[in-house]
Amino acid sequence: MKTLIAALLLSATPALALDLGAMSETEKDQFGTAVRDYLMENPEVLIEAMNALEQRRLAEETKNDAAMIAQLSDQIYNDGHSWIGGNPEGDVTVVEFIDYRCGVCKQVFPHVEDTVAKDENLRIIFKEFPILGQESELAARFAIAVKQAEGDEAYKKVHDNFYTMRGNVTVDSLKAISEEMGFQTDAIIEAMQGDAVTDVLRENAQLAQALQVSGTPTFIIGDTLLRGMPQTGIVPVIEATRKASEG
Repeated sequence: MKTLIAALLLSATPALALDLGAMSETEKDQFGTAVRDYLMENPEVLIEAMNALEQRRLAEETKNDAAMIAQLSDQIYNDGHSWIGGNPEGDVTVVEFIDYRCGVCKQVFPHVEDTVAKDENLRIIFKEFPILGQESELAARFAIAVKQAEGDEAYKKVHDNFYTMRGNVTVDSLKAISEEMGFQTDAIIEAMQGDAVTDVLRENAQLAQALQVSGTPTFIIGDTLLRGMPQTGIVPVIEATRKASEG
């Protein structure tokens, strides 16, 4: 950007004013021509400037994300209703906003499971965030109802099943899953539309809105918010978070 400014000044006439509002029409034409000529001859400068602006935007976004996470930490980590797995006393926590009908969530599921299995000092929290239609909401309501009625182990079985199941999510298919897993089917199906389940979904949606989360999967690791899965996975972010906390 500095190179661009210097080149523009050198290409301008000595009497050219820098205050665009004070320029005559002729001076504005000269200035515009100088800018255009320089960019045509040096298009890589425009790319550099765009990259610099993007880096600045990302840095500001990261700063804002960290502030939001700090402000909402209690709702993120201690909401009292989300499933918690891995090492409950782990030194790093991964929070994932999930939608069971999300194709990307299904794709990254093995990576998330493998990461938790290999890292004995990692805690993970799932937050249902159904945004892809009726089947998404049915699946989320069923998983939450199972957790409330049958406990954490049952919830995890349902969670894993949704990421590998084929076919549509319907009340009948949910009944079949419940029967196969030995749950109290009638009670769970009824509870799916109850206030206790609705309250969880509402709180998760409100938290997502406050964090400016609009898609799945979204991860929170330390003070970092990842909207999607990075190409390198979440392990580098976990390691960086752990290193930062160690001082």
